[in-house]
Parts: sequence; structure tokens; C-alpha cells
Amino acid sequence: MRPRVRIFLTALPTCACLITATTSGAATPTSTATSATIAPSLSPDRLGIRAALTFTIAYSGGESGIPSPVRHVVLQFPAGMTLDIPALRSCSAARLLAYGTSGCPAQSRLGRGHALVEGHLGAELVTEDVALWAFLGPPQNLQPTIEILAEGSQPVGEAMVLSAAVLSDRAPYGEELVMPIPQIATLPLEPDAAIVNFSLTIGTDRRRLARRTNTVLVPSHCPAGGLPFAAAFTYADGSSGSALATVPCPR
Repeated sequence: MRPRVRIFLTALPTCACLITATTSGAATPTSTATSATIAPSLSPDRLGIRAALTFTIAYSGGESGIPSPVRHVVLQFPAGMTLDIPALRSCSAARLLAYGTSGCPAQSRLGRGHALVEGHLGAELVTEDVALWAFLGPPQNLQPTIEILAEGSQPVGEAMVLSAAVLSDRAPYGEELVMPIPQIATLPLEPDAAIVNFSLTIGTDRRRLARRTNTVLVPSHCPAGGLPFAAAFTYADGSSGSALATVPCPR
């Protein structure tokens, strides 16, 4: 059994059509409101095929230039976009923490990504690089779940699992991913660490796509104006925000 410890971490990478989040809620006079942008992209970007979806979130603002830690995230995906899971093999959060990625069936793997987390260790501002691996989790109320293993490298080298539920959504969206974010503690009496950037790719591009690989189904039809994506965030300082993005209609 591989021991795991609590992480100082969590965050997302690249893509198109950024729209800055709006933010509401309380903020102290000495702080700057936390905001977020989202950037989804498809590879390949064609309608009605199996493809890879990369979803990137970047956080900014906050007191002393560090965003307020995010506590809850809801990501909304366009109608007709869904997971394609040929083999219903799953992996639990407990197993991921105990054994790491090697402890889960290969058929349960959904994708991977990376994150960046910042926090204060005493007077020093510390940045943590985090590797992400996504797995299909055990279903809840007949709905899919996703377990995301996050492992830090420098300077702490710890790990945690983020658990997310896939739920039905209303038009123009089809599904939403609901993900609570645990507290990322640093030192006693110091503020929690905060996500600065978080990027996750689900699926793989067609050049490497095997028939029984878990991936994303791109909608067969694209509404006028493109494929809509949205996100909503709740932060530790009591504020909230949202963000929108549109991917141009694939060819």
C-alpha cells in the first residue's frame, strides 16, 4: 500500500474564447475581487465525432495578488456533448489515495492535466505544481462521477482526490459537472492555498483513439454562434462568480 498525505494544492492549461467572470459578494476594502476565465477546446474540432476536450480555468485577483480559494465549481457543457464510456469500469477515491493511478483499471481512465497552486508559508510565497489524473468513479443515483487524483511535486509532494458528479442540465447546456473543492491548508495561522490555474483534458485526439477508449462525444449539431460553455464559482471569502465561453462551430 502506498501512503498518501494531504495536499497543499489544486488548478488548469490552454485554449480558445476566454470570457472574464463576473463576481459578486462581500470583499474587504483592502482586497481585490477574485475572478476566473474559462477556455474550452476540442481536438479534433469536428461535429459528431469522438474527441478530446480540454477545459482550462484561470483564477486572478484576491488579496496580495493571490485569488481567494475556490470552494465549489459547476462546469456546464453544450447540449449533445457527453462522455463515451465503452467499458463501465470505475475506481474509487479511497483506492486512488491508497495505490495511486496504478491501482485503478486502465478502462476507468478518462484523462489527465495539470494545476498550479499558490500560498504563503510564513513570509514566503510558494507555488506548487500539481499533476492531475481523471478516472470514472462509482455511479451515484445512476449518474456518473469523476475522481481526480491531484499530486503535488515541489515543494510539498502531497496528494488528494477531487470528487465530481455529472448531472443533467437545462438548454442550451446538456450536462454539468459539480465539484466541491476541499480546503488546501498550509501552515497554522496562515491562509489556505489557492488555485491559480487548472487544466484537464478528457479523452484523446483521434490519431491515438482506440475503439474502447473513454473519450468525449462532440454534438452532431452546432447552434448559431457556436458551442456554449459556462462555469460558476463560490470562493472562501463569501463571494461568487461566473464565466462564459463559446467554441466556434466545428467544421
